[in-house]
Amino acid sequence: MAGLHTARALRERGFEGRLTLVGEEAHGPYSRPPLSKEVLTGTGLDPAAGAPGWLAGHRALRLLDEEAVAGLDLDFRPRTRAVELDTASRKVLVEGPQGPDAIAYDGLVVATGTRARRPGTDLAGVHVLRTLDDAEALQAELARATRLVVVGAGFVGAEVAASARALGLEVVLLEASPTPLARVVDPRIGRVLTDLHRDHGVDVRTGAAVTGYEGPGRVERVRLADGTAVAAPLVVAGLGADPNTEWLRGSGVELAPDGSVVCDEYSATTVPGVYAVGDLANWPHPRYGGRIRLEHWTNAAEQAEAAAHNLLAGEEGRRPFTPVPYFWSDQYGMKVQLLGQGAPADEVAFVHGSPEDRKFVAFLGRGGMLTGILGLRSTPRTMRYRALLERTTTWEDALAAAGSAP
Repeated sequence: MAGLHTARALRERGFEGRLTLVGEEAHGPYSRPPLSKEVLTGTGLDPAAGAPGWLAGHRALRLLDEEAVAGLDLDFRPRTRAVELDTASRKVLVEGPQGPDAIAYDGLVVATGTRARRPGTDLAGVHVLRTLDDAEALQAELARATRLVVVGAGFVGAEVAASARALGLEVVLLEASPTPLARVVDPRIGRVLTDLHRDHGVDVRTGAAVTGYEGPGRVERVRLADGTAVAAPLVVAGLGADPNTEWLRGSGVELAPDGSVVCDEYSATTVPGVYAVGDLANWPHPRYGGRIRLEHWTNAAEQAEAAAHNLLAGEEGRRPFTPVPYFWSDQYGMKVQLLGQGAPADEVAFVHGSPEDRKFVAFLGRGGMLTGILGLRSTPRTMRYRALLERTTTWEDALAAAGSAP
């Protein structure tokens, strides 16, 4: 997605040269959020538009229509993997259906994203969810299953659990931390989302660290750190993601300890003419006191726009990338929205609605400043406060703004 948005932004800004888009998957670029929802439940299928397995059959995944993509005049290379970057000769070395190749560049945007972190087992019935192929394989098993164990209660795990409940499956959601979404939101919010899943019949077990997967060829049990086991005829492991950046090692592009690409405030890497966008980019953000990395749909689009502008603008015309992070999740027909940063937080205030009603807007603060806003079933009100995060806003001023809002 980040690659396609970069290509479109370059064309919109007047770039008329050769534009090559390389992608390892067989599919054209697509939107990933529906994988855990519409694709798993079958609500994103369009039988009149082609067979499942290609984007024509999944209307929910489309980023651009075919005419718009054709208008970009791309040299599109699917099933092609970047294997090395030669910055001295300005070439990307790739492996594709026709064998190895070297693609010359004047400017390069790295958008190879992340891959799902896999559990340490090769047993059948244990799935991850990152790609369309992953989603279709899981959907085929969900269609004939009666029970699912989800390991990891991040947003992917939570959405898979909600989709499986919509399909009528018995669902156990295992999370090693005391509350779900511990990396993303304050525990006081995490507890509300835990209750939301329990309201819908999910067996949520926190403090449940998984140590292994057991079965004779196919998974039958998940073993926990306390020595107990959970019956698991089908498992989805939502264990996070790792950047696809191994191919950059030795190129001069600096990588952080987590494998992400170190960028400056313009999304430029440590190598001239090379930018990075999307899940794998980390850069300094003045409002958050350090470097950040965002694995969000919105960021992939916004950073692609920024990098395209800066790649073409030259030194004097570049603009720093300082977005308000924005993420959303749909669970049980309810929209969860997060603006800014949800954790860590010193203060949490429910400024509209209440957790008991499963409808609220919550402010999150740290060090006397507003750092995040989370809404559940409160889209207009949540987005109304975005301007507070676009500038530096104290906790007191934020509460005052909420108190004066209708």
